[in-house]
Amino acid sequence: MDVKFEGLPDSADRIVYVREVAVKDLPKEVQREVGGLDRLYAVHSAEGTRLALVRDRNMAFVLARQNDFAPVAVH
Repeated sequence: MDVKFEGLPDSADRIVYVREVAVKDLPKEVQREVGGLDRLYAVHSAEGTRLALVRDRNMAFVLARQNDFAPVAVH
């Protein structure tokens, strides 16, 4: 069966990865800005470049989709 599914990206360029990040592992200047949180969620390109840090997992997925990316969770 060869049917194009509208929900999938046309290219791997549109896939981003969402993963949990411990605040203690971030640079000190970022740690000062997070307001007492112990974890954030990072959105990364397929090459590993960090594109964004956000407060919660749901927000990371929404952010990715609003920018026409297909988010994938990394465990």
